[in-house]
Amino acid sequence: MPRVLSDTDVADFRERLCDAAARLFAERGPDAVTMRQLAAELGVSPMTPYRYFEDKDDILAAVRANGFSRFAQALEAARASATGARAIGSATGKAYVDFALANPHAYKLMFDFNQPNAEKYPELVAAGQRAQKTMTAHVEDALKEGLMEGDAQQIGLMFWAAIHGAVILELAGMLPVGGGRQLFQSLDAALTRGVRPQD
Repeated sequence: MPRVLSDTDVADFRERLCDAAARLFAERGPDAVTMRQLAAELGVSPMTPYRYFEDKDDILAAVRANGFSRFAQALEAARASATGARAIGSATGKAYVDFALANPHAYKLMFDFNQPNAEKYPELVAAGQRAQKTMTAHVEDALKEGLMEGDAQQIGLMFWAAIHGAVILELAGMLPVGGGRQLFQSLDAALTRGVRPQD
């Protein structure tokens, strides 16, 4: 008779499966990974993952939602830890780079892949929206303090594009260790000068 799984057992297995999937998806691409491979990675029968997830897309959505949530938490904590728009912006940028470099598989899955039928996964949609909001929050702080002028969404996207590009170059080995942070600091200074109120 099969053992009855507790909520903790289910949560633990889902977490183990998502950890394995994040690595395999990032290394090979989601299309090249099968449910059978995921099961083999955990040493379970090929049908076991189906007890916890509908299919591979369901696992991908869970992995990406978890990544976006942890990313947003890191940026929100950084924003809460500082006072004043300049310090908040610096802390947020540092937290972004730290998260990306410490979690390269999750980061790649968050931003390098489109989710099939994303509307089927409300947790993923909500996590993605929360993460995007963290990228404009420090810009809104700077606008309120009169340090910048313009549209918060547009400026937030410019900063996001700059930091994402710097991080991706380091993750791809095109910059030395620490090069992504240095490049973003230069880009950050240039962008900040460009969106300061004009005298």
